[in-house]
Amino acid sequence: MVASTFELFKIGVGPSSSHTMGPMLAAAMFVERLADAGQLDEVTRVETLLFGSLALTGKGHATDRAILLGLSGQRPEHIEPDAADMLVEEIRSCSEIRLNGSHAIPFDEETDVIFDQKKRLDFHSNAMRFTAYLDDQPVESRVYYSVGGGAVLDEDQIGSNNPESGLWDVPYRFCSGADLLRIAADEGLSIAEIMRANERTRQEDEAISAGIRAIADAMSACIDRGILQDGILPGGLRVKRRAPLIHARLMERQERALSDPLTILDWVNLWALAVNEENAAGGKVVTAPTNGAAGIVPSVLRFYERFAPKADAAGVETFLLTAAAIGSLFKENASISGAEVGCQGEVGVACSMAAAGLTAAWGGTPLQVENAAEIGMEHNLGLTCDPVGGLVQVPCIERNAVGAVKAIEAARLAILGDGTHRVSLDEVIETMRKTGLDMSERYKETSQGGLAVNLVEC
Repeated sequence: MVASTFELFKIGVGPSSSHTMGPMLAAAMFVERLADAGQLDEVTRVETLLFGSLALTGKGHATDRAILLGLSGQRPEHIEPDAADMLVEEIRSCSEIRLNGSHAIPFDEETDVIFDQKKRLDFHSNAMRFTAYLDDQPVESRVYYSVGGGAVLDEDQIGSNNPESGLWDVPYRFCSGADLLRIAADEGLSIAEIMRANERTRQEDEAISAGIRAIADAMSACIDRGILQDGILPGGLRVKRRAPLIHARLMERQERALSDPLTILDWVNLWALAVNEENAAGGKVVTAPTNGAAGIVPSVLRFYERFAPKADAAGVETFLLTAAAIGSLFKENASISGAEVGCQGEVGVACSMAAAGLTAAWGGTPLQVENAAEIGMEHNLGLTCDPVGGLVQVPCIERNAVGAVKAIEAARLAILGDGTHRVSLDEVIETMRKTGLDMSERYKETSQGGLAVNLVEC
């Protein structure tokens, strides 16, 4: 299937698309299901069981907060971070929750949200079961899976890894990089034009452009917010926000920076850090394709807007449409879930997407775009997901900065060539998938391996 640009880039809240946005959406879907069936008003208790990675790192990823918000009828694309804080505090202080925003029931978080760290469901590590009761009798029970990037499958949809696109009838159906290159050659289209033609089956050109502009604006606003915020990130690791200090130093050294050609990379690092610090604090971000990797595409996009000689709105659209096409290939043929394939599926995919988008915005050919995407992932193969304390902070924040610079390097290498290369994007995607299958569960967002256990906490 072909994922839409607007499925890969979603506006939501941090710190995790799979552990925060996904569970919030699943909880909201469950109470809406109860309401649609006319069962909501008879419910006296709702129990949530979290399994696998959600149970092991959910506290650090704010999964418990997400469940409370979702059961209250909130969705990640609509909730404001400040309003979310107030609602969670109200639920916890009153020991009461309004299911779907209307039906009030008693709520004891200790017994009603259970982190089962010993059980993993077969289909996906990010699994949760919601059960509604009338007194002691189950009224409805449903299993949901958060499969990455804020996407959710229920137990009836587990045959598909792209539930939102469904049977999307598009003029240019592609399942591989080879398909994209063939269509581009046969039709004389760029990869961005292929994606736009597909998007036209759902909405008009003006709406597509407006939607892309909203995504780009949300990415830019997140950078700007992150630069302005100071203090310590929540969660107990005492990680200090660095973006404000780095920004101040760069501003102070503007004249001196003229003699250092690598100063541009300092700005890219700043922009990536700003986004992921904002994400770690639960701020509003855009999945790109996930929250854990949310800083890479925005920082590389701003790099294009600020430093490309002929950057314009059309180039921004080309960038994001191309990046979405590449992201769709990973989502279809492998995974964008750290709990499924490690951080190669998050930062690695984001690096590949950003490299492809930048190459296209610079005027690269489809062959060069495919080459850039391949380089971006090839040098992230095997990247583990080992968040310290289950928090999207160490090593996640710095990893986005490194991934952004790597994406720029991949684009520059591709532009210097003619697009021909030995290893194809499809081969790299398949290698990533198999590497994820071979990877120990300890390194797939469980906080049971790598830095998560070897870093001495003081």
